[in-house]
Amino acid sequence: MAEMVGPRLYSCCNCRNQVALHDDVISKSFQGINGRAFLLSHAMNIMVGPKEDRQLMTGLHTVADVHCCDCREVLGWKYERAYEETQKYKEGKFILEKSKIVKENW
Repeated sequence: MAEMVGPRLYSCCNCRNQVALHDDVISKSFQGINGRAFLLSHAMNIMVGPKEDRQLMTGLHTVADVHCCDCREVLGWKYERAYEETQKYKEGKFILEKSKIVKENW
């Protein structure tokens, strides 16, 4: 009998709250504040903080920090607005820092 395995997930490194599905990863080649980061189409079990303009490596963006809804750990940010046309694809997407998440069901 085959063992049932759930979807591959990413969880908060602090409390293991599930915050993203591996299937929602768009790119693993992004840079966060603390190193490598993933760009995701969706995130779950998070809280979105206030919007603010930030000068990032790819230009000016309006972003909002995302926090684990259980332990309040800052996991990354959500792109709310990109001011440069070439960066518009990021709007509504999430950055989760690799150092702030752990793999589950791998």
